[in-house]
Amino acid sequence: MTAFTDLHSRCAALGTRLFTVTRLDEGAALFARVFTSHPLEYPVSGTKPMEKDGWYDTTIAGKRTFVANTPPEFAKYFFDHELIVSLGLGSCINVPVVDGARVLGTVNILAEAGHFTPEKLAGYEALVARATPALAAALR
Repeated sequence: MTAFTDLHSRCAALGTRLFTVTRLDEGAALFARVFTSHPLEYPVSGTKPMEKDGWYDTTIAGKRTFVANTPPEFAKYFFDHELIVSLGLGSCINVPVVDGARVLGTVNILAEAGHFTPEKLAGYEALVARATPALAAALR
């Protein structure tokens, strides 16, 4: 839990407004939320089916950060897009936690629309990269 809490704190300093971490169970084709900054809206008990779509192609198969700076960019992939927008959020990144050749889960960071400039994106990715050993240990 400390790995998640520490990373959340560092991301919040860059302007993160919603922060979750999910664990991927490819066998069950399911993501399970293991950490959240918003337990009422996004409880740790929450799960999400793994869909093999454009988001999957980028984040899981491609092992790259998914970036959406406006609601229409993420609405086609996230069934909860209306809840996200109702919280005043309009952009997100999903950073894969990669252990060797395997994606163990994702760090999910949301903020207002247009938040993820190239500079901020690089900052967030650097934070996740530094935290990856601890994140991977927590997600195994």
